[in-house]
Amino acid sequence: MSKVVVANDHGAVELTARIVDYLRQRGFEVNYLGTAENKSVDYPDMAELACTEFKKGGYEFGVLCCGTGIGISISANKIKGIRCALPQNCFAAKMAKEHNAANFIAFGGRIDYQEDVLDMVAAYVDAEISQDERHARRRAKMMFLEN
Repeated sequence: MSKVVVANDHGAVELTARIVDYLRQRGFEVNYLGTAENKSVDYPDMAELACTEFKKGGYEFGVLCCGTGIGISISANKIKGIRCALPQNCFAAKMAKEHNAANFIAFGGRIDYQEDVLDMVAAYVDAEISQDERHARRRAKMMFLEN
């Protein structure tokens, strides 16, 4: 069974619960590190917690959620080795994995998406990382920027 790490702040409690349920229905083992309460939690702390856990190994990917998805994705992307995408639709979710090999995706609990977030999660999960040389080259350049 593939493992996934998930974390959220208070701005995405309900959305994250839907995502966790969906991932479990899809057969993933979910390590849920977020908050299930509406009590204020700082999204950088949640991003750091999930990304640190992910980097221990054994996880296929991670999901992060905050009010907009912006703050938690920016925070995650500050951590070496993390590529967190903030998809706005199914196409972007698929491309995040296929072209960019994103190892995290993020969503906003207070965003009115045009497409269902669970459909975006499915598009990401079902995509495969492209082995095309041009995408591999671009990913290497992207990760070089960490230095």
